[in-house]
Amino acid sequence: MIDKKEFLLHSIIKAYIEHLEPIGSSQLKSMYDISYSSATIRGYFKKLGDEGYLAKNHISSGRTPTIDALKEFWSNRLNFKLNFVNLESLKYFASQIGLCVFIKEEKIDLLNNILNIKDKYIILEFDSFSITIEYSSALYRFLQDMVGFDISYIIKISKQVGAYELYTQVKDYLSKRGFNIINIKEFLKISLDFNLDDIMINDFLKGDMVDRLDTNIYFEDLLPMGHIGICHNCNIQGNNSKILVVGELSKNYEYFYERISQ
Repeated sequence: MIDKKEFLLHSIIKAYIEHLEPIGSSQLKSMYDISYSSATIRGYFKKLGDEGYLAKNHISSGRTPTIDALKEFWSNRLNFKLNFVNLESLKYFASQIGLCVFIKEEKIDLLNNILNIKDKYIILEFDSFSITIEYSSALYRFLQDMVGFDISYIIKISKQVGAYELYTQVKDYLSKRGFNIINIKEFLKISLDFNLDDIMINDFLKGDMVDRLDTNIYFEDLLPMGHIGICHNCNIQGNNSKILVVGELSKNYEYFYERISQ
């Protein structure tokens, strides 16, 4: 059962996310019809401040949750399985709330056939596309063992064995296949405000970052302090996809996920 201190912390975090301003004890009591007295609430505010969860605004008597408090709050609430997502709702609410969403379609694409063209070229025929690379007998023998494997496995192995022409062409195809960025201006704003380096920016904008990430919640290990990245596998318009939601910790992610889930 949630204790009194934790209940009040969750309440002030919710109030702050909704209003984005310092919250006082009387205001919090009124907003959520809390039965505790204002003095009791102020006492817990002090304890939470001493523990690093609340900060006191030097101008008003209100409190705001710290970055650590918001990180812990969202870590406990956003670690869930996301099933079906409505694309139009995602576009609308990402823009309304101020979030950037990277979407990568997770489509299975098997290698169906390998063709040797007069010992000059090798054609690799996948389910939905084909590529042509220069022939070598060793590479041709290697690729014959790859027939029936998914493209994601082939790109991994091709890099490991040094088949760089194959790796580059497959990687280029994957970077363009089923990749979309919703509300890109929010990510570009973060990039400019925090002077992210060009390599990191390109990793996001080309989809490489989404490819590398596992389903999880990310903070300073991925983004500048005060921001969050949430990576999910889900189904969008009948397609298995991976999405990465990026934004400030103070955004209302519970509201966002409620609205985009079908």
